[in-house]
Amino acid sequence: MSGVFIGGGGEGYAQKQYLRLDHANRHGLIAGATGTGKTVTLQILAEGFSAAGVPVFLSDVKGDLSGLAASGSADFKLHEPFVKRAETIGLDLNYRAFPVVFWDLFGEQGHPIRTTVAEMGPLLLARLLELSEAQEGVLNVAFRVADEKGLPLLDLEDLQALLVWCWQNAKELSLRYGNVASSSVGAIQRSLLTLENQGGAAFFGEPALDIADLIAVNDAGEGRINVLAADKLMGSPQLYATFLLWLLSELFETLPEVGNPEKPKLVFFFDEAHLLFDDAPKALIDKVEQVARLIRSKGVGVYFITQNPGDVPDDVLSQLGNRVQHALRAFTAKDQRELGKAAETYRPNPAFDTAEAIREVGTGEAVTSMLEEKGVPGIVERTLIRPPSSQLGPLSAVERKTVIAGSALAGRYEERLDRESAAEMLAARADKAAKAAEEAEAEEERLAEEEREFRTGRRYSGKQVERSSSRRSSGGGFGEALTSVVIKELKGTTGRRIVRGVLGSLFKGR
Repeated sequence: MSGVFIGGGGEGYAQKQYLRLDHANRHGLIAGATGTGKTVTLQILAEGFSAAGVPVFLSDVKGDLSGLAASGSADFKLHEPFVKRAETIGLDLNYRAFPVVFWDLFGEQGHPIRTTVAEMGPLLLARLLELSEAQEGVLNVAFRVADEKGLPLLDLEDLQALLVWCWQNAKELSLRYGNVASSSVGAIQRSLLTLENQGGAAFFGEPALDIADLIAVNDAGEGRINVLAADKLMGSPQLYATFLLWLLSELFETLPEVGNPEKPKLVFFFDEAHLLFDDAPKALIDKVEQVARLIRSKGVGVYFITQNPGDVPDDVLSQLGNRVQHALRAFTAKDQRELGKAAETYRPNPAFDTAEAIREVGTGEAVTSMLEEKGVPGIVERTLIRPPSSQLGPLSAVERKTVIAGSALAGRYEERLDRESAAEMLAARADKAAKAAEEAEAEEERLAEEEREFRTGRRYSGKQVERSSSRRSSGGGFGEALTSVVIKELKGTTGRRIVRGVLGSLFKGR
């Protein structure tokens, strides 16, 4: 059996704790209060998976995990404690760097990540925009119209233009799809404006992310560690949570079934997982539960990182087989209840009280339970977490830029594409309609002018007729003179038709 080494300890601690690779797609949980060591645990798990040839995707909410791209150092102030811990758990501590690719939705601290509005879909977009049920209904109508009329929704400009069109054609759409209220359209537009002000527009567009670029190994067979710069992104928690859920959905829809692989195709770490579930509608929670249940058959392991296991709904929590529980503080009655609930989810160890252990473990320690043979939960153990081999703490800005420039993906996503899509197509149709209306108005004015001129041509007094008759001997008859005047004025098809009708009756009387 091969696995990722978690840690161990001396007397009273687990001797060796491994996360089995063949059960790593059964998902997991890293929980604990702030400052108890969750980030280091995430770092050593990412290292272990990468060394085993498993690609990793993780979000770096504080900037600390960029150190995965650099080797740890004996000059580091924690080197001596790390060495002592390594000796205690029987680890040969070799400092090294790992293959890292930096990503950033804003394109500032890594390669840009984009998707199209169409790929995001109305359900996740409604969650991102915090729409009401009625507003979500209008958004669904807009997406249906885009499909039926062949209007590609690539960026926010496309969606804004389509919503304007829906508002202009609300009466017709309401007869077919239900009420398309102008107030709902306006509310969606305001939410889109807020999203733009938060920088969210950068996330929508092309080139869209190719999932295959996340699932890759280097020439040495090490899994690529994809690090999402999320420190700025955390300022927009809805965008952060929606993006990660979208990415999970894309993995689920894109990857083929693989059954029970010897090791995962990708391990996905969802930090600050409570943001996904806070005030989430039931439909969204059901989608998360479905993805978590089914995506393991695609070879993807999902690991939620949060302060308290209670942040994760029970239906999702029940699927997280591999667990690392750092200390929980029980200062209030609510804290004590949550601690007791967390302890109840572990297979008890007769050697110690689980709740007491969760309360007492120090920084760098944890209560762990890993899946064993046939996916059976292991007995809970107190564990000293192994120290990382990579740098503990962030890279400098210069070091990060060097890694980005040397990436195999450098230049692939940096330049935004702007092909014809819904906004341009609707604008072109509007211009064509406006031009046609202008031409029709001009034609109407021309015909009206012809009619006025013709009526003017018929206003001859008796004297005028006599004068015209007196000229007949020298210049031609009345009919010829009037014909010359009218034909000169009436040039078009309509004019000739009038001449044939009116003048024909005049000549018939001669």
